[in-house]
Amino acid sequence: MKLQNWIKKGRKWFSFTPERALDAAYRAAVKIKTIEEDHFQGQKVSSLDMGYSASVLKVFQNDVENHLKTIQLRLTEFKISRSLLILSDDNSTQKNSIVNQQEVIGNHQRLSTIKKLDYIDAIVNGYRQIKEENSSALIAENFIKQDANPKNNPNKSKKSNSSLNTETISNKTGILPRSFMRTINRIRQEIDPQADDTEEEVINKFRRSRNKTVISIYFVLLLIIVPLFTHQVSKTFLIAPLVEKYFSNHEQVIFLNQDLEEEALNELHQYEENLHFKNLIGLAPSISNQEMEEKVHDRAETIAEEYRHRGVNGVSNVFADFCSLVAFAAIIFFCKKEIAIIKSFIDEIVYGLSDSAKAFLLILLTDIFVGYHSPHGWEVILEGISRHLGLPENHDFNFLFIATFPVILDTVLKYWIFRYLNRISPSSVATYKNMNE
Repeated sequence: MKLQNWIKKGRKWFSFTPERALDAAYRAAVKIKTIEEDHFQGQKVSSLDMGYSASVLKVFQNDVENHLKTIQLRLTEFKISRSLLILSDDNSTQKNSIVNQQEVIGNHQRLSTIKKLDYIDAIVNGYRQIKEENSSALIAENFIKQDANPKNNPNKSKKSNSSLNTETISNKTGILPRSFMRTINRIRQEIDPQADDTEEEVINKFRRSRNKTVISIYFVLLLIIVPLFTHQVSKTFLIAPLVEKYFSNHEQVIFLNQDLEEEALNELHQYEENLHFKNLIGLAPSISNQEMEEKVHDRAETIAEEYRHRGVNGVSNVFADFCSLVAFAAIIFFCKKEIAIIKSFIDEIVYGLSDSAKAFLLILLTDIFVGYHSPHGWEVILEGISRHLGLPENHDFNFLFIATFPVILDTVLKYWIFRYLNRISPSSVATYKNMNE
């Protein structure tokens, strides 16, 4: 009963999430409008001459930027939660959250929602237009500067126009070693008479590296948080109630597979043998056979309820994992530019390590995943996956997987060392071989 009450409270809380998110976005838009009317005569907060110093103007711009981020986050929450409510088959939740509210509040609530969205869009679109105009002006200014400088060549112009350099280190390989070429380029930059251009290039490189790091960390967190959030939300509010309803209508379904049934029978048999043993040695008060049967019966009901819950959890995990996989694939599909950036970021981190650090990581990974003791780790992983999905443990499949997959990983790793690492950093390969011997 407590679990059902918690589920009902969770559904009720989730049904009001769209309205709560929209109100938060609307309040942030109102705060932006208040700043405009109080300090900028109703105009947009920009670099216009209003008599403020640069520090004061920066404070207002930071406040507006924070409110805009809040609006974007809350509108995303509004859209996702509203979509989940529409897609949900739970008639009671959907009815309480949509139909009943519309019957009580009527057209006023719908018009209020539309007005809030229109108000938010008017605020956001104004600042989006300002950003686009500033970006266009900055690009035009860069082109004018490049055309005015006769020493610019097409390659340099192309590099200066790119905000983020996503070229990976593996694409920079050539005939000569990279360390030799870096030394020559550093000496050439240090003796270059155009010192100002060199300093500007260093600053631009630092800015590109900083932006790349921020985008990479944000994207990695997005890849982790969004699938996990999708899994929990879909399982708690959509899938688990349907599976529980099915199991409650089919009380004869207790075990998902034979392995769970054998495990439950062994647990019950062990409990019964434990009671007999304690009675025989006097550790427990002597009880009659009828009392013994009642205790075993109560224990059997407890075990049945526990394994029925495990079955519900396993079936729910299958569909919830599929939803999280769809969310992960959607992120990968719609964020191809971020994938190129994070690939370049990872390459710079990996190939930027020292030779001993690279060799250490290679030995560590190979010993964990393809070493002589790795089969035990793969057995634990496969057993955990089967329990998570409620599947029976197939020993033949486990043995076949352990006999083939680590070998494939070892082959791929050796090919990567021979094909890429040996060409990019041959000293790392030599260090790896010496440490491995």
